Amino acid sequence: MLGIIGDLVEDVVVWLAEPLRHGTDTAAEIFHTRGGSGANVASFAGGLGPTRFIGCVGDDNLGTSLVEGLEAQGVDVRVQRKHVTGTVIILIDHDGERSMIPNRAASTMLDEVPDEWLDGLELLHVSAYSFNGAPVGETVIDVIRRAKQRGILVSIDVSSTGMLAQFGVDRFLDLMVDLNPDFLIGNESEMACLGMVVDGHTGAVAARLANTIIVTKAGASPTIVHEPGQTVMEVAVPPVPEVRDLTGAGDAFAAGFLTSYLASRDLQKACVGGHASAALVLASPGASSGAASKIDE
Repeated sequence: MLGIIGDLVEDVVVWLAEPLRHGTDTAAEIFHTRGGSGANVASFAGGLGPTRFIGCVGDDNLGTSLVEGLEAQGVDVRVQRKHVTGTVIILIDHDGERSMIPNRAASTMLDEVPDEWLDGLELLHVSAYSFNGAPVGETVIDVIRRAKQRGILVSIDVSSTGMLAQFGVDRFLDLMVDLNPDFLIGNESEMACLGMVVDGHTGAVAARLANTIIVTKAGASPTIVHEPGQTVMEVAVPPVPEVRDLTGAGDAFAAGFLTSYLASRDLQKACVGGHASAALVLASPGASSGAASKIDE
């Protein structure tokens, strides 16, 4: 079983119909969806194989609705309930690029993960957003250590350059060396920020992670997989005719990659599974979190 630990929040997705007008009205379409990188990975993975989500959500009606929605997609949900459910505002421009304004709220308040929540897991995937906040940061580090003691594989998604800037690049790299994950997944800009990728090639910083498989997504360009001691692998990405929305594509890739890896233990097949999963959302606005309600403005 694949386990995911991370945020479960409401996304308010704003499709801008024109450039943002400062200080006045801007035409837009607005969708309310379930969000959180961890929850999105769980949502996609739930349709591919046995999946468990671990996190913290508000003790409110919104939190109940989000949990029930994730469970309806076949995910085994294990959450603490406290405080209020978080919200992320996502602004999407004409190129499909997104800018996010997060208030993670209860997602940062995870302070206990019982041992039984790890039972049956083969791989634990962690959104790096979870390291940034208290008490969730220390809680997640403890869970990773306990998972590795049990022989559970660990995957960490770098998440965003903004998170790295807030958390600290050197601090994050030191933490990765300490935690020694089996997989580190990120896009080109995130890996470049860490010094993992330089001019499209694996950088010297990657050598610090002697036992970690580094997976670098590069949009329509081939995904690069660096396995220590092996030749760098490049896996081509099948073309997507019309990219409508980038929101959730990275989470979909992680879900497809990890579930395919658990099924095959083959890195190339894992990339192919990741690409197929990501392609499902690239051309579908609002698909990143399943069902969505829409408000036209």
